[in-house]
Amino acid sequence: MLLFARGSVTDVFDSEALREGLYSALDKLGPRRRVIALPPDFTRFHSRAGELTCLAWDYYGAHMTDVLPALGTHKPMSDAEIAAMFPGMPGGLFRVHDFRRGFETLGVVPGDYIREISEERVDYDWPVQVSKYLARGKHDLILSIGQVVPHEVAGMASYNKNVFVGTGGAEGINKSHYIGAVYGMERIMGRANNPVRAAFNYGSLHFASHMPILYVLTVVGRGAAGQLVVRGLFIGDDEECFQRASELSLQVNFEMLEQPLYKVVVYLDPAEFKTTWLGNKAIYRTRMAIADGGELVILAPGLKEFGEDARMDALIRKYGYSGTPQILAAVKENADLQENLGAAAHLVHGSSEGRFSITYCPGHISAGEIEGVGFGYADLKTMTGRYPVDKLQDGWNRAADGERFFYISNPALGLWAVAERFTA
Repeated sequence: MLLFARGSVTDVFDSEALREGLYSALDKLGPRRRVIALPPDFTRFHSRAGELTCLAWDYYGAHMTDVLPALGTHKPMSDAEIAAMFPGMPGGLFRVHDFRRGFETLGVVPGDYIREISEERVDYDWPVQVSKYLARGKHDLILSIGQVVPHEVAGMASYNKNVFVGTGGAEGINKSHYIGAVYGMERIMGRANNPVRAAFNYGSLHFASHMPILYVLTVVGRGAAGQLVVRGLFIGDDEECFQRASELSLQVNFEMLEQPLYKVVVYLDPAEFKTTWLGNKAIYRTRMAIADGGELVILAPGLKEFGEDARMDALIRKYGYSGTPQILAAVKENADLQENLGAAAHLVHGSSEGRFSITYCPGHISAGEIEGVGFGYADLKTMTGRYPVDKLQDGWNRAADGERFFYISNPALGLWAVAERFTA
């Protein structure tokens, strides 16, 4: 049931409008005694999920007993990140999701169904896993809060992905990511309906329908002056709110270009992007726009690691972003990748398959390390001198020597493509 729905390409929600929209939906639910909020982590700071979580806490007071950031495989939030994203909320409310041990399996999506939706690319069972805080918490309301935006694994971010990946277990996360990788990222990004989402929806219908989940979904875009604005807010307990948000997100966050781009420069905010695990959104979100033989330059002042934990970091360093055929072959031959299919999926996603070059300009990783995983390297200071981010505008720019390039200040906010590489 849809409890609140408003949004358009010109709509703007200020803080009061967000409050009114959220509270009108919560009023329709009636009183709740024990509420848990599932916002994204700091890497989705611009989603406005932090503000909405604070508003929900104001609404429920002591009846909001837990806040579980939907980390998935990401690092736990620091105290400083929690204070910045959830100002004023007590630190004692926050729980840390452990995707390796802190989950329970609600059921299993059968391999026959996975084979069907993946067009016979994989045929394993997929476990529907959620955090122990959800499975055992006896909450009478689970607020799943997040931003719908094109996504490399699930097509469009948030909705039940926030539950099954954001609070899921290692096997469920790994296998869902691998489904998307072998099916083809360019066939999934920007599509609300795809094999990965079908698996999630099967899990919701057959194994999680008893869970009192309410989805609070934002659509965020840029205003006329380049500032971030909320264009839509959709709240409900079923797929309709996600579909409505996805339709708006494609209008707000997707840019169809008239011609392929030969030079793209992407900036990664150091507060959000410290690993290629996250920073490779610069690759994912632009790959359908970059011309064969083009170049992607990634300015990454905060980059200091490859993986979000030591195990994933080691696998990335070992196998590198070597392309789909090599990674799929490595999966068949190596137990460490078979046990970490999410890492294999990430390595597939991070390769240009030789179509265009990728040059990373990291703040804290050496040239040898960058080149060791298959990327090109350039000095950050030199490249930020050539591409001064404080003077660039999103879209077309020219360097001092006249070079024309396309600039993106935050790849997490959109998807860029040319028509021949994207069919809605």
